[in-house]
Amino acid sequence: MTVTGEGSASAPPDVAVVEAGVETSAKTSQSALDAQNQAAAALLAAVRAQGVAERDIHTRSVTLTPLHDHTDGASRLTGYQAAQFFTVRVREVARTGALLQAVTDAAGNAARIDSVVFDVSDPAPLQARAREAAHADARAKAEQYARLSGRRLGPLVSLSEDASTYPRPVSPAGETSGAGIGAVPVAPGEIRAGATVTAVYELD
Repeated sequence: MTVTGEGSASAPPDVAVVEAGVETSAKTSQSALDAQNQAAAALLAAVRAQGVAERDIHTRSVTLTPLHDHTDGASRLTGYQAAQFFTVRVREVARTGALLQAVTDAAGNAARIDSVVFDVSDPAPLQARAREAAHADARAKAEQYARLSGRRLGPLVSLSEDASTYPRPVSPAGETSGAGIGAVPVAPGEIRAGATVTAVYELD
């Protein structure tokens, strides 16, 4: 007898990955870069003040691009735009909202936030629980089918994993956290992993 088992497991996230940076514009490239440097320094100082370790901060990109005005089919240089973006790992999820607020307060109008993604730092235990649930589901189905057939379930002949869903965020359905005074409201939700297996059993 061949059966398919499905299982999942969920857990609260223990890390947040924030993509944030600064973007400035000015008439000259040096002025744009100077403004960007100042805003980036303020952003980094705010992130460090929130207790984020140096190993959890790294520059994702640095750009300096010309700005043009396209009017009446003509292109005219109007200035330059400088930007620098960082990836910040927040290992205290409850502080994510406060960090976002600190970034915007420090960098002002130059602040940019690309994304906030919640995750688990070690997905292996969560994935293992999903596989256990899938295995148990397959066995329960096999036992039911054997009973319905008037037979006894024999030994497991083969087992294969058809699909494994890497732990991913699940849409939150509760209250937001980090929503107090001086913090950007965020909703971490849960991280869920899934697995599907195919099991073949003998029937006695």
